[in-house]
Amino acid sequence: MGDVMATTRVWDPFVRVFHWSLVASFALAWISGDDWKSLHIWAGYATAALIAMRLVWGVVGTPYARFSQFVKSPLVVAGYLRDVATGREARHLGHNPVGGAMIVALLAALTGLCVSGWLLTTDAFWGSALMEDIHETLANLALLLVGLHIAGVVFASLRHHENLVGSMLTGKKRAAEPGDFALRKKFSD
Repeated sequence: MGDVMATTRVWDPFVRVFHWSLVASFALAWISGDDWKSLHIWAGYATAALIAMRLVWGVVGTPYARFSQFVKSPLVVAGYLRDVATGREARHLGHNPVGGAMIVALLAALTGLCVSGWLLTTDAFWGSALMEDIHETLANLALLLVGLHIAGVVFASLRHHENLVGSMLTGKKRAAEPGDFALRKKFSD
């Protein structure tokens, strides 16, 4: 029988449920945008609530969920991109610096989308063509970022020979190997 690959828990249940719930709420909001306004609004509120919970969890959550683990400076992100271009990037058990930047960009775009959508329901912006344009532009930006996120996940999965989608379902990734970036403090498997 073949060797059993050692794994470690990286993504806690909250992060996994948040991730897939955000996927569902954004997809539902996107699909319902033109025809089912009530559903669209409720999907937007669900997205906003999920983001609010994730912002709290990013401060007080498990080690790999914390913003302090994956939000890096632009210089670190650029250095990681340079390493990717030369094939020398380290495998990260949590988000790599580019993945962390993508998470920040997605959360910012979705927050702007939720705020602009909510503003469209207020007296001040009801029927505002400018606010509708802002909301639609943010929706398109969020969709572009989702596409880039998926492409990055596929790229990193192939490059590091691991199923990142599967790890967001199970919470586990291949255990750290020499040269990988892993936190010293791990939570139990």
